[in-house]
Amino acid sequence: MLSKNELKYIQSLCHKKQRQETGLFLAEGPKLVEELLHSDYRIKKILATGQWTEEHGTNHLVEQVTEAELEKISALQTPNQVLAIVEQKALVTEPVIEGRLSLVLDGIQDPGNMGTIIRIADWFGIEQIIASEDTVELYNPKVIQSTMGSFMRIKLWYKPLTHFLSTLQVPVYGALLTGNNLYEQPLLKEGVLVIGNESKGIRPELLPFINHPVTIPRIGGAESLNAAVATGILLSHLIK
Repeated sequence: MLSKNELKYIQSLCHKKQRQETGLFLAEGPKLVEELLHSDYRIKKILATGQWTEEHGTNHLVEQVTEAELEKISALQTPNQVLAIVEQKALVTEPVIEGRLSLVLDGIQDPGNMGTIIRIADWFGIEQIIASEDTVELYNPKVIQSTMGSFMRIKLWYKPLTHFLSTLQVPVYGALLTGNNLYEQPLLKEGVLVIGNESKGIRPELLPFINHPVTIPRIGGAESLNAAVATGILLSHLIK
């Protein structure tokens, strides 16, 4: 049975400040925890219901909890058998931009969008993302859940984008309403694709660095596209 202090501690990891101080994050659900167990992430503890432990067994990492206890510590509306407390990974390398396509995210705020973009990047074989410092944090529980495990295969750096883009010697594509028709663009072998904030788009100070503005031609009356949806469409037509 979890003590009050344990409950409070686990619940605190839903808050960014506590995640930053501890270097830990939460991951929930059988599929996600199963992938983590076979990844190079270090799991500190697994809290699981009897159903999960019957299927997967127990070891020193696993503590069995009731469904009521799991509901108290879960960030999900419907808790799902198992929750893991995991160590964050600190990147010690720098992104390699030449010879590949990378994503640049400018001020993505919605955790669901962020997680879905990471999942889309993984689908298209993009291995690295560079994000502005005000982009939602990777280890936000909603981001982690939305990636469906793809965060384990993507490297993500947070950087001041004005400086980062100013150093590049590769094509810089940007999703802009006033850009060139996506369907008339050649396939990309290397470069970066900049995706802007959900409501404001790419911030003005980054526009001078975009030498290949592109747009998804609008046929109907919708004002804009969801950032993750736009990312998927763009990548499906730019990836070689």
